[in-house]
Amino acid sequence: MPTPPADKHDQVRRNNLSRILRHLHAAGPASRSDLVGLTGLNRSTVGAIVADLVETGLVEERAGTTSTVGRPSLVVAPVATSAVVLSFELRVEKLIGSLVGLGGTVLNTREHPHMRAGYGVTIAVDQIVQMSTDLLEHVPEGSSWVGTGISIPGSIETEGGKVRLAPNLGWEDISLGEPLMVAMRAQFGDPPTVTIRNDSDLGAISEHLRGAAAGAGNMIYISGEIGIGGGVVVNNRLLDGVGGFAGEVGHMVIDPAGPECRCGSHGCWETLIGLDSVIRATGNDPETAELSEILSHVDPTLPSAHVGFDVVGRSIGIGISNLVNIFNPEAVVLGGHLRELLPFVEDSVSEMLARALPASRSGVRVVPASIEIGSSLMGAAESGFEGLLADPIGVMNSSSVLIAS
Repeated sequence: MPTPPADKHDQVRRNNLSRILRHLHAAGPASRSDLVGLTGLNRSTVGAIVADLVETGLVEERAGTTSTVGRPSLVVAPVATSAVVLSFELRVEKLIGSLVGLGGTVLNTREHPHMRAGYGVTIAVDQIVQMSTDLLEHVPEGSSWVGTGISIPGSIETEGGKVRLAPNLGWEDISLGEPLMVAMRAQFGDPPTVTIRNDSDLGAISEHLRGAAAGAGNMIYISGEIGIGGGVVVNNRLLDGVGGFAGEVGHMVIDPAGPECRCGSHGCWETLIGLDSVIRATGNDPETAELSEILSHVDPTLPSAHVGFDVVGRSIGIGISNLVNIFNPEAVVLGGHLRELLPFVEDSVSEMLARALPASRSGVRVVPASIEIGSSLMGAAESGFEGLLADPIGVMNSSSVLIAS
């Protein structure tokens, strides 16, 4: 059945609103002329869209800068406090939460440590709800809470938020989305949508959008914590796979005769370059030592700095070489402890990367993650904003949770 003209007009308007707000959210202020050039829309259409966004409070027009004599032109800028999301990163040893405003502005951040052993879904849900309450107490007056994003180190079903396998948490086939929404409704009445996704996929999204790989259409993000994960962007789109489980690079077998992995296999990449393995390579006990403290006593400019890290660096390089041969990315971004470690193992990584196919490795750069609050945490915020960015006016009009200080 043909789409009625009115419905088609509404869809076109919604798409245009989305295009402009997405750009402002990701790239920051722009003039109307810039928006015309970026979107290909005519000047009057851009003017009407900007006026609609200003009316909702999502953007404002303010004086820009000029290098010539005369009045500076106006720029359109996102209003950070107009719409906010809650963002959570569930790690093996702590929960991190942030309140993030439109445009990626971090308004508040909290951390809550927990024990590795015995950390179940019930405890996680209670911590998330309590931290949500604490963070929302500091929301500026008039802000709208438009979404919640949660990062989990494991294989997550895209629909429903079921954790299929998170070996480093000890979770398998556990529903997180349903009990969390029940608890959120009990606490807040009518909370916005909660999105639960794999931590590395979220890290890839944020580093591709506004981090170290901004502008790279093909990139790989490798997360580093107790385990290792990966997020792959191909032609500016996240590679999900059939069930949303693509990118489990930490379970790429590097040494079949290697140590047993928490997933049940042997010689997985994360058994060689996971945080505990790196600390052991330095001669320390991961139960009592912190990698940052170990690295603080090492001078990365001296050859001796690489003693104890060479094997780890070569293992990192072997895995990256395999990924470069498969995906031919422009950038490989290292997050978590791999970000800290990179200056100390660059030579070993480069040595192994040189063994990748020349055409595949040509032009690729291996760089540290650059999102200040953490790539996965910011990626969770981006997932929370997705509904608003897809339908700005609709979400703002239907938002039932208006927060006031």
